[in-house]
Amino acid sequence: MKQCDEGREAVQALRALSEVERGLGRNDEALKLYEEAVAVCRAVGDPLLLAHTIRHLGQLHHDAGRAEEAERCYLEALELYRGHVNAPPLDVANAVRPLAILQEDAGDTEAARRLWEEALDLYEVCGVQAGVDECSERLAGLNSARA
Repeated sequence: MKQCDEGREAVQALRALSEVERGLGRNDEALKLYEEAVAVCRAVGDPLLLAHTIRHLGQLHHDAGRAEEAERCYLEALELYRGHVNAPPLDVANAVRPLAILQEDAGDTEAARRLWEEALDLYEVCGVQAGVDECSERLAGLNSARA
C-alpha cells in the first residue's frame, strides 16, 4: 500500500511540475513530465488517476496541434472512465468535451454532435452551468450548420 501511495504522490508532483513548465511556455518539458506521470500511473494501477492524467496529456497534445495523439489520449481516458463504476460524471464530461472539439474541428459533425449531447447530459447532472452553456452553444452551431 505504501508503494501505491508513493506512486500517487509522484504522479501529483510530476503533474504539478508539468503545469509549472507549461506556465513558463516550456511545453516540450511539460509533455515529458506528463508522459512520465502516465507511466507511473500505469505502474500504480489506479484507473481513475490514470484516466485523469492521460486526459491532461491529451490536452497538451491538443494544444500543440497534435490531434491524433490527443484523440488517442482522450479515447483511452474515456475507456477507463466508462469502465469504472465510480467514475465522477464531471471527469467523464471533461474527457468527452475535448474529444467533441477534436471531432468538430476534423469536420465529423455527427460524431461531434453525439459527443456534445453526451457532455451536455453529464454537465447537467453535475450542475455545471458553464459546461451546459458551452455544449448548448456548440450543438446550436452544429444544428444551424446542418440546416
